[in-house]
Amino acid sequence: MKEILRQISDFLRSSFLVLLVLASAGLGIYRLVTLQIAAAEEENRQTVVESVYTQMIPATRGEIVDSLGNVIVGNKIGYSIIIEQAYFPSDAAEGNAVIYDTIMLLREAGYEWNDTIPISKSEPYVFAKDREKDVAAMKKMLRLNQYATAQNCIDKLISDFAIADTYTMQEQRWLAGIRYEMVLRSFSMSNVFYLASDIDLKTVTRLKEMRLTLPGINVTEEAIRTVENGKILPHEIGYVGPIYSQEEFDALKQNGHEDYNLSDQVGKTGLELACESDLRGVNGKKEITVTNGDVSSVVMSQEPVGGKTIQLTVNSNMQSDLQALLENHCRVLRETDAQCRNVTAGAIVVLETKDNAVLGMATTPTYDLSDLLDNYSKVAKQENYPLINRATDGLYRPGSTFKTITATAGLDTGVITPNSTFYCGTNFEFFGHQFHCTGHHENIAVSRAITVSCNIFFYEVASHLGLDRLMEYETLYGLGQPLGLESGDSGGYLACPETFEQLGIQWYVGEVVQAGIGQSEVQVTPLQMATVASTIANEGKRWRPHLIDSYWNNTMTEQLSVKEPELVAEVAQNNAADVYPYIEQGMIGAARSPMAAEFDLNSLPFDVAIKTGTPQSPRGTDTFVIGYAPADKPEIAFCAMVEGGKNAKFMVKGIIQAYAQNYPQSRIAAALRPKPKPAETEPEPETESEAEQ
Repeated sequence: MKEILRQISDFLRSSFLVLLVLASAGLGIYRLVTLQIAAAEEENRQTVVESVYTQMIPATRGEIVDSLGNVIVGNKIGYSIIIEQAYFPSDAAEGNAVIYDTIMLLREAGYEWNDTIPISKSEPYVFAKDREKDVAAMKKMLRLNQYATAQNCIDKLISDFAIADTYTMQEQRWLAGIRYEMVLRSFSMSNVFYLASDIDLKTVTRLKEMRLTLPGINVTEEAIRTVENGKILPHEIGYVGPIYSQEEFDALKQNGHEDYNLSDQVGKTGLELACESDLRGVNGKKEITVTNGDVSSVVMSQEPVGGKTIQLTVNSNMQSDLQALLENHCRVLRETDAQCRNVTAGAIVVLETKDNAVLGMATTPTYDLSDLLDNYSKVAKQENYPLINRATDGLYRPGSTFKTITATAGLDTGVITPNSTFYCGTNFEFFGHQFHCTGHHENIAVSRAITVSCNIFFYEVASHLGLDRLMEYETLYGLGQPLGLESGDSGGYLACPETFEQLGIQWYVGEVVQAGIGQSEVQVTPLQMATVASTIANEGKRWRPHLIDSYWNNTMTEQLSVKEPELVAEVAQNNAADVYPYIEQGMIGAARSPMAAEFDLNSLPFDVAIKTGTPQSPRGTDTFVIGYAPADKPEIAFCAMVEGGKNAKFMVKGIIQAYAQNYPQSRIAAALRPKPKPAETEPEPETESEAEQ
């Protein structure tokens, strides 16, 4: 019995130990499995990496249209080839292969790609001229010293981006240029790189067929800037282009444009630059989510808002008429006057007198904006500098047109009265210097002096005024300073000791009387002199000239604002009634001077007020005319000028006729419109008795 109990006890003890071992083992296995599962879950959690990037969507740029709504520069829907980092190979060699295959396709189709690196496109490599800042920035970016050559820069790019020597030297240069451009444009998840723009549908289709072999290459449909009428105000309109440097990009950021990308097109000159913030609109935003290296979602978080459309004050048809008038005048001079064989340059400015809205602004030589964008160098190298807008930036002595300013100063300060006379005996002496007049006018007052352009009368007025008072009125008229045209204009300068010092020439006391007739070193623009004419027409009120009439929404269905007239000065400080009627009387007299029938202003049904000038210049003499019409109730003011030419006054009638034709509702047009002939009445039939008689 004891033995049985011992065996049972041993069995139970053994079983307990076995169970204990099994339980311990089970617990160990359970804990191990639990740890493995937890580790796996932790590992799984660690491998899920998600990042969100914001990519800008360019807004459609606002259009620029003329006063009738005709588009001058606008947009078209086009295709651009972009590279997106989210899909582009991270391996440099693989990326080079993708770029190479893409540009080979572009080259075959006749397209170029974005490459603004300041190095020549073929060997021997040299730095681009006039791009010193860009060269310095490139060397800094590549971490090269200032003595590095263009070849050193290309070699560094080839090395940094693993561009294999299996490519030809030309192909290596292409790849290096694009790789540099990608860095310059901050190519990243947030910034796509625009490889080429305005690509035709056939090439786009081929690229899409190759998408599987070109990772990262994509085609986007967007608005592309177009020139619809490149002959209308090309200097004032300007053009857009890429952001060329980090310095330019930083400047845009500092001006409050936080949503710019280095790949953006921005205004470079003219209104495209001056009105950049209005034209560019507001970019949209696209949120790109990347999970473990793959794009998992793309969401449009903000729709782009198109830029404002700008409507100008200029009528395109009138602008074309003025351009033709100016060019024809120069052509006739070349063909008929041996002294004018080389006359090719001049300008016409026409302003609306009520607020100095620019109605037309012709300059010659000029260019078509489309030609400039196609081949800048070719246009820039043409004779007589067509890139200079003579109307706003050409600087000239105004000659006798300036006498209106001297007359204003003399009358308004009381130095002379309307009846004051000076004796003109052809010669005038001032501090031992001899000056001359082209006539012998004897005793002459201000109105007659303006009509016949007597030098000696205005020498006398200037000498009595003194330099300070003369300069005061020049400044009130807007000379010696930019007038504030939206697209920009030059200020010129006044004849004074400070100007002479800047020019490195000696100032003499006699310069003040020369300045009084628009000689010496007075330098003005045609826009300034048109403004002088308008100010006289407005009896001393000077309005700021402007090209912009109004702003509209992007589709031009809603007017957002209208440019308000801006009065910037009142010239007559004392009594305009004792100033302007007498100046106008003299200018009407000048317009009544007989001319050939086709130019004669006496044939018009209203008076015109003009003042001519033939200032000395490096070309011999230039020819100027300023004025306004009708003289009693002015609608337009104008200035016409020809470098080294004659008889600018012969264009006045053409200016007035161009205005009448293009503004048929104006009073000038109504006055010039042929009057209908009285209707002829049928004779009454004779009576029998009358027939007998």
